[in-house]
Amino acid sequence: MCGIAGLWYFGGGRSSELEHQARSMASAIVRRGPDDAGVWCDPVAGLALAHQRLAILDLSPSGHQPMASASGRFVIAFNGEIYNHLALRRDLEADGQLCQPWHGHSDTETLLVAIEAWGLEESLRRCTGMFAIALWDRRECQLQLARDRFGEKPLYYGISGSGPQRALLFGSELAALRSWPGFNNSISRPALTHLLRFTAIAAPCSIYAGIQQLLPGHLLTLQHPLPSDLPDPQPWWCFRSMLAEAIHQPFACEAEGLSALEAELTKAVQEQSLADVPLGSFLSGGIDSSLITALLQAQSSRPVRTFTIGFEETGFNEAPYARAVAAHLGTDHCETIVTANDARELIPQLPRLYSEPFADSSQLPTHLVCREARRSGLTVALSGDGGDELFGGYNRYFWGPRIWNRLAWLPLPSRRLLGKAICSLPPRGWDLLGLSLPINQLGHKAHKLADRLSYVSSSDDLYSSLVSDWLDPLSVLQPDFAGNLLVEPSSPLDWNLPAVLADDPVARMMARDTVNYLSNDILTKVDRAAMAVSLETRAPFLNHNVAEIAWRLPMAMKIRGGQGKWVLRQILYKHVPRHLIERPKAGFGMPIGTWLRGPLRTWANELLSPSLMQRQGYLLPEPIQRLWQQHLTGRYDHTSKIWTVLMWQAWLAEWG
Repeated sequence: MCGIAGLWYFGGGRSSELEHQARSMASAIVRRGPDDAGVWCDPVAGLALAHQRLAILDLSPSGHQPMASASGRFVIAFNGEIYNHLALRRDLEADGQLCQPWHGHSDTETLLVAIEAWGLEESLRRCTGMFAIALWDRRECQLQLARDRFGEKPLYYGISGSGPQRALLFGSELAALRSWPGFNNSISRPALTHLLRFTAIAAPCSIYAGIQQLLPGHLLTLQHPLPSDLPDPQPWWCFRSMLAEAIHQPFACEAEGLSALEAELTKAVQEQSLADVPLGSFLSGGIDSSLITALLQAQSSRPVRTFTIGFEETGFNEAPYARAVAAHLGTDHCETIVTANDARELIPQLPRLYSEPFADSSQLPTHLVCREARRSGLTVALSGDGGDELFGGYNRYFWGPRIWNRLAWLPLPSRRLLGKAICSLPPRGWDLLGLSLPINQLGHKAHKLADRLSYVSSSDDLYSSLVSDWLDPLSVLQPDFAGNLLVEPSSPLDWNLPAVLADDPVARMMARDTVNYLSNDILTKVDRAAMAVSLETRAPFLNHNVAEIAWRLPMAMKIRGGQGKWVLRQILYKHVPRHLIERPKAGFGMPIGTWLRGPLRTWANELLSPSLMQRQGYLLPEPIQRLWQQHLTGRYDHTSKIWTVLMWQAWLAEWG
């Protein structure tokens, strides 16, 4: 895990500035790779690559980057891990593609030899891993930027500057691009609508006009001389195509599917446990993290190091469940109790940690568990990310369609009356009523559903509304400084899905969550939270072979008896007793709403000042103040909407 950055001047030939500017861009993301730094320049072309290294494989100087191929034709800046690189080495040797002995045992060297032998696209298809790549072909004067299949590793790019100082910039985080001295890109108001709707900005947008996120599974190829308008990136792998092909190749029976999944997931955990530094796993005591930990421990000759954090607030504390699973598996378990003050002290740092506005409030506990793991000496941690999207883990998958089927016949006015009736009972009242039900935070979910009943006209509409924070983000945005009204840009939710999903609303939800929520929220959150403390995270569920098997399984092997992840449970029960696992699904959350009414109120009031928002020119103060005052009464829970606005305001104060 590392950080990459680079620039390519349109005019070329700026040897005196290239190295200094590239080094400055990389130093802005030094926490991604504090172990080593390097810069490589092509003064004639006006291009520079920079790298910050977090040494995981081959800790020697042989792993230094940017790295040149044996022939000298290719130079690469690579962020990520190729988990099957030892198998690729064997393939290259068997094909007679190795022209000279290996210099070291880094996966970067493996990738470069593969590129010389097979080309970049074919090499990427053969790779199992997570990565963001900048590859310079010296012979063809060609730059290629590539990103992994699911978007585990970030990559931003775009044109900045003006006149002779105009350049293409690229890097792992916006902080790298922003540190270039000629950076002059303005804030993208359309991208702000994504933040308000999804609590994150969906690729390919970024918060800056003219700067994009490379979509997962895509490749951008740029030829010298640089065109004034950049070409569109092209897919080298497509999740939707894989999904359609997998569904048309179902397993013959449940036993075959279960066996195939267990074997492939076990292999993925084994591949991802390869490291030359201390490795462990996050453990919440839930299905996903418990299964990954169990498979990791089953392959280890010593106790695996596991990490969890607990909270003083019992409603948010899952540490006892993790402790019980760890004791049964015999792991070397570390549990840290995080106080409310710990979390509140972190909040002012969030805009700098993320460098782009981000408002999923689980960013707080995610960063805290990463911080504690790193402080305990861990450099690599395996996680259960991806299990919910691939195996039907979210409550909306089984509650959403059921509710819609029962309420769709009601006329819209009747649904609005029902929504008002639900909201007449405060969230706390619903929570008390739901103590006997397997639903966490029932009050928040009931109010959210009630709000959506007034708008939706189909099950797909209901899904879109459930994953939207502000249902109409344009309604809280001021016109731009020229007085122009805004248009919300498209998002992955607007992408066409394979026809084979037409009759399966749950499968459509899972597919859309994979291309939007997983990529733009979950993986963004984990990458920034971990990289802020120089910790590498790995997600075995996101091995593309595991994902393909998941989509070959029938829905009945994912959701059964009102529960998700049925097939994962069957594998987990071989390692952990059922009674340690079976409980309502809980999010990774903290009592933000309560804190906003108490110890965070002064901080929030300052950022939500109507005069400040009016002066900034982005958000309309009136609708936001109305929700804020309602939230303060305690009868309404607008935590998510208010937190999104606060994260935007805090980011703007830091970077705007």
